[in-house]
Amino acid sequence: MAALYGGRHRWKRINCLHIFSRKLTGTKWGLGGTCVNVGCIPKKLMHQAALLGTAVKDAKKYGWQIPDTISHDWPTMAEAIQNHVKSLNWGHRVQLQDKKVKYMNLKGSLVDEHTVRGLSKAGKETVLTAKNIVIATGGRPKYPTNIPGAAEHGITSDDIFWLKKSPGKTLVVGASYVALECAGFLKGIGLDTTVMVRSIALRGFDQQMASLVTDYMEAHGTRFAWKSVPNRVDKLSSGALQVTWTDTQTGSEHKDTFDSVLWAVGRAPETKALGLDKLGVQLNKETGKIVVGPDESTSVPNIYAFGDIGEGRPELTPTAIKAGKLLAHRLAGQSTELMNYDNVPTTVFTPLEYSCVGLSEEEAEKRHGKDGIEIYHAFYKPLEFTVAERDASQCYIKVVCEQGGNGKILGLHFTGPNAGEVAQGFAMGFQCGATYSHLIQTVGIHPTCAEEVVKVHITKRSGLDATVTGC
Repeated sequence: MAALYGGRHRWKRINCLHIFSRKLTGTKWGLGGTCVNVGCIPKKLMHQAALLGTAVKDAKKYGWQIPDTISHDWPTMAEAIQNHVKSLNWGHRVQLQDKKVKYMNLKGSLVDEHTVRGLSKAGKETVLTAKNIVIATGGRPKYPTNIPGAAEHGITSDDIFWLKKSPGKTLVVGASYVALECAGFLKGIGLDTTVMVRSIALRGFDQQMASLVTDYMEAHGTRFAWKSVPNRVDKLSSGALQVTWTDTQTGSEHKDTFDSVLWAVGRAPETKALGLDKLGVQLNKETGKIVVGPDESTSVPNIYAFGDIGEGRPELTPTAIKAGKLLAHRLAGQSTELMNYDNVPTTVFTPLEYSCVGLSEEEAEKRHGKDGIEIYHAFYKPLEFTVAERDASQCYIKVVCEQGGNGKILGLHFTGPNAGEVAQGFAMGFQCGATYSHLIQTVGIHPTCAEEVVKVHITKRSGLDATVTGC
């Protein structure tokens, strides 16, 4: 979306124009952006559906009498989730009306630094002017352009949440958090799922933690085609999709058939159709993202950008929301506070959830040197896993600290149940300059997984067994 800010001296109240930049093909949706429609919300709900499947299996060990054969119905789940999303779309529309924000469903482009041209579906043109223009169009998933049949026969994360029928046997191409989350819930509801990985999983995240996540997924039935690249996708007369790929380690070629091929190979910012080049708005030529300053300003006065389209910004909904609010306050003259992009927490909602805040071990070592950091870690077993006799070998905690002094915490990493809920609390500690001394002085809540974080005392350097014993 893009917004025009009128400025107090011109209008009596703040007026905004919301413009949605959409591709001519693919899934379309209502107000709320990626998060509400094809991101966080439907993703977490489908993840929950998969967790419930695991819980049903655990329930037998806890005495619940459950039939040996259970099955999942995609249409029931999809309809319920899609209805919830539509209710959120409606809620956003009502909020805009309540706040007296004028909503115009137009495809917009910039004419100059104060003018936006909007086109309706019928081709009717509307021209609006304002003192300031704010761009927040977000991004859309990319299709590979060099693979025959990729776009013609494949889907993306934009589509998976709005399918009316089950995707069936699915190949997920990519190893980003989007790829692993989608593969995780697909396998969790009982679908045959394969993930094709070109290089490494969860690039940009701590690689030890990434390995734990994929190890858990592999141990629970998700197939991985490591070091592999797809060559082509062909639709057979049966309707099945035949995928041909190459194992880059051996050079050998492989084929298999799938009902669906889901591309999760990155996202592209929605900046091409906005006319930014004509205005001289500086873009990163490689990524297509807008170069922004600490105050979300672009290279052209009075034009601002925030969210996923900002170069170097985390592609996370909460950071965009907070950055947008702070920008609105500054433009309205109510504040001078800037967005703090340091130590933003996040969670990967894979079958074994992974949350983190701060630096990865690799990044901490790069910045401070191997001898400049101390890593405390622990393998633990969630109490919920004991009676259910579930494997907990990938449940792990890592706290990366500065060496010496009170041991300022540089990074905290957690795999296990409810990882996001665990990390959210510790994220506040980061804003307060938390140290290892603070951590071990904190009393844990027993019996929880989160308390294991405040008990970590074994360092990697020591070489001692980091497995937690006892209750």
